[in-house]
Amino acid sequence: MPLIRKAEPRDAEALSALMERTFRDTFEAVNSPGNMLIHCQASYSHAMQSREIRDPTIDTLVSEHDGQLVGFAQLRGARCKASTEAARPFEIQRLYVTKAWHGKGVAQGLMHEIIGLATNCGADLIWLGVWENNPRAIAFYEKHGFMQAGAHVFLLGLDPQRDLLMTRVIDPA
Repeated sequence: MPLIRKAEPRDAEALSALMERTFRDTFEAVNSPGNMLIHCQASYSHAMQSREIRDPTIDTLVSEHDGQLVGFAQLRGARCKASTEAARPFEIQRLYVTKAWHGKGVAQGLMHEIIGLATNCGADLIWLGVWENNPRAIAFYEKHGFMQAGAHVFLLGLDPQRDLLMTRVIDPA
C-alpha cells in the first residue's frame, strides 16, 4: 500500500504533473481542448503547487509508491458555499488518484487521512464540489458520508459547469 504523507516543497514539480495528468484523465474526453488548457495552465503549474504546499491554510497530502506520487488530496479552511451552518468548515479542494491505482484503496486512504486532519484542526464540517456528471466520484463521496447540500458554478476554462456541493458533519468524538 502506498505511503500517505504531507507534501513537501521538493514535491511541487511531480505534484504539478500528477494534478494535471489526473485531471485530464478524468475530464479531457468530455471537455474542449481549449477549456482544458486554460484550466490546467491556471491551476496546476509548478509555481502554483510550490505556493500551495507552503500555504499555511492548505494541507496537501500525497500518496507515494516506490518514489512515485500516485494520488493526492488538498484540504483548506474555507467558508462553506452550501446553505449549512458551520463554525469551522474545511474544504476538500482536490482528491485524485492515478488510473493505475483506482480500486486499490488509495482514495479511501487519502479520504481517511483528510477527515482525520480536518477533525484534528477542529473542523465541524467538511465540504467539497464535485461535477454533476461524475457519478463515480459522487458515489465515492456518498460512501464516505457526504450528502448533497446545494450546487455552484465551477468555471472550467471559459465553460461554466455545475458542481454539486456535498457536505459531511464532523463528529469530534
